Amino acid sequence: MSKKTLTVALLLASGVIVSSFAHAEDMSTAFTDGKLLGDFRLRYETNDTDNSGARTAEALTLRSRIGFETAPVYGVSVLLEGSNTSAVIDNYSSESAGYDTVADPTDSIVNRLQVAYNKEELSAVLGRQRIIFDNSRFIGNVGWRQQEQVYDAMRLGYKIDDVNIQYAFVNKVHTPGFAHNDAAHHLININYSGLDFATVTGYGYLLKDKEAGSGDQKNNTFGARLNGKQELDGIALLYTAEFAAQKTDDNSANYMFAEAGVLVSGMTAAVGFESLGSDSGNYGFQTPLATKHAFNGWADKFGATPNDGLNDTYIKLATKVADVKLLAVYHDYSADEGSADKGSEIDLQASMDFAKYYSAGIKYAAYSKGDAGLDTDKGWLWIEAKF
Repeated sequence: MSKKTLTVALLLASGVIVSSFAHAEDMSTAFTDGKLLGDFRLRYETNDTDNSGARTAEALTLRSRIGFETAPVYGVSVLLEGSNTSAVIDNYSSESAGYDTVADPTDSIVNRLQVAYNKEELSAVLGRQRIIFDNSRFIGNVGWRQQEQVYDAMRLGYKIDDVNIQYAFVNKVHTPGFAHNDAAHHLININYSGLDFATVTGYGYLLKDKEAGSGDQKNNTFGARLNGKQELDGIALLYTAEFAAQKTDDNSANYMFAEAGVLVSGMTAAVGFESLGSDSGNYGFQTPLATKHAFNGWADKFGATPNDGLNDTYIKLATKVADVKLLAVYHDYSADEGSADKGSEIDLQASMDFAKYYSAGIKYAAYSKGDAGLDTDKGWLWIEAKF
């Protein structure tokens, strides 16, 4: 589907909706019963990368989102949302030269402009939208950054009993860096929740980069995921396993993930292993549409998988004290191909929700280099209002 075709489809769908509204006796309720959307996040971030040749970054940025979603009429609703990122303190790259990077450039964008249908087993969304599949390891919105990742797409869903099937065609990706990349991505995700011990997901993500000069590079990934929880004498056993195979025009690599943990008296302890494999040291398994900040450490040292791959062995502890959620993670990184030490990292976070619409948090990431790389310390402090 070309960009022109998707645009025409959006206009046609909008015409159908207007017609539906016009013939509805309670047309005005689409707006009077609609809801205002607001999301404001003020965040301070610092990045101190040793021997980078740049000064320590300091950023105080405000993300402002505001929108409106109509109430459904015959199952159809419309959502419009704008987003702006501004900087109060801009001592960081890409806003100022000579500083370490904070990946929150300033700009404005139409964040979402979508027409949605949701009735009984069927759902559909057409237009600029947020897409998150499973734990966002492959398809996500990069929600940690001030500007999220959104997609110009047509998405269809069918849910019956314990089966949920989702398909999306994406013809443009709007990144957190305010890039607008042409694409021809086909995404399919099928989830089955009818088992007592786990949910099972199968997926196929067929990505094609349509940006000028890309050569229509393909990246096809097929995989399966099992995620479960079992109660046993006051202890909850947690387990996840996943495998995927990826093939590009020139290379292939595999992905493996396993995590096991326990939940006891409000505390979760887990150990995990994630492997983004390598094709003989020439190519590392890539996840170009993922929410990468949630994986392989908050210092974001592995946004692109190295050619020799990446193995991440980690230990995670999470609990809640009063209303404060606490999280600590230790990562040990190594190459999948060969024996290179990729370093280690400690991540710490405390966050809380309060007064219905508000949340706040503080977190810290300390990356220690291995055979190569640069030691890095990053810190964040934020407050958010969302309604």
